[in-house]
Amino acid sequence: MSKKAYLSTMFSLMLKPAGSRCNLHCSYCYYLDKPAGTRMNLLVLEKVISGYAMACDGEELNFIWHGGEPLLMGLDWFRAAVDLERKYAGGRYIFNSIQTNGTLLNSAWAAFIRECNFLVGLSLDGPADIHDRFRRGSASSFDKVMAGLRCLQDAGVQFNTLTTVNSASEGCATEIYSFLKKAGSRHMQFLPVVSEEKAGPWCISAEGYGRFMSDIFDVWVKEDVGRIFVQLFDAALSSWCGLSPGVCTTSRSCAGTIMVDSSGDLYPCDHLATPKWRLGNVLQTPMNELISQSSLRDFGEMKFKTLPVQCRDCEWKPACFGGCPAHRDPVTGINRLCEGYRLFFEHAAPALDRMQAILAAGRAPSEIMNIV
Repeated sequence: MSKKAYLSTMFSLMLKPAGSRCNLHCSYCYYLDKPAGTRMNLLVLEKVISGYAMACDGEELNFIWHGGEPLLMGLDWFRAAVDLERKYAGGRYIFNSIQTNGTLLNSAWAAFIRECNFLVGLSLDGPADIHDRFRRGSASSFDKVMAGLRCLQDAGVQFNTLTTVNSASEGCATEIYSFLKKAGSRHMQFLPVVSEEKAGPWCISAEGYGRFMSDIFDVWVKEDVGRIFVQLFDAALSSWCGLSPGVCTTSRSCAGTIMVDSSGDLYPCDHLATPKWRLGNVLQTPMNELISQSSLRDFGEMKFKTLPVQCRDCEWKPACFGGCPAHRDPVTGINRLCEGYRLFFEHAAPALDRMQAILAAGRAPSEIMNIV
């Protein structure tokens, strides 16, 4: 089977060069229990980049640098990575994004990121008391993150914010949303902290997550459509219009992004980077062969094929398709956030219906603000 039989020729590559290493120790981090392993050396890095360039024959190469904390690799290592990207891209457009906790950002990092046109995803959970509840090192990380954010802004760097929705966030949705807007965020992701392999006091309840997103939606739909972009809202509107939501969590299948760890092992998903789904290693097998094997196809189709009857008969199935498989109960198969998704979709449906009609008429969805 060729790679075109499963993956689009345009796919993204997530790299975790520092493995699970991080200078913070956030209580809820799903990657804390992963072995640290070795840092990605330049031999593995070159194999990964050259292999990706060969396997992906689209017009754009999309590199997503993740962790752990990728900035621990240092500026010189990332300069070498950018040189290798240019070496193997064959003239194609190169897009880099990097997810960081922000505590290591300084003017030198900001200048490099600006020069190489990286998009930054900054982890910021809200005001200090909420941010520091579970996301911390030996002391508060909030001031360091905000100092890093100012370095990005001073250098004119584009950034998104990634905000976990945890038990400290519950009931504080509008406060957090307002804080992020004042901090300069225009693109926001709100990721629920839900039990995967371990539960803890940081986990958000399904109802709490649904109400959190509904509270933000109520402000957004009145004030910020077309000005602030919230990933779940954009994905929901796309689904309402019969389009791909553009995010794996609510897509019909799991596909589109391949993850490679610091040793060169390849996985179809960083949330399910387990021996069962390991595709192989780039030092032993060319990437284009690894992504063409049937196990990758099986992984992508697993999300829909394993939907329980409750999900198959649900009116909101086209909007979530059972959510992330990593969040499903191993016994029932029902997503632990199911009731939260249901609460949010029911709450947002009237406005989304109107926005879909506005778009169908060829007008801007921001018109909804004049209606609600």
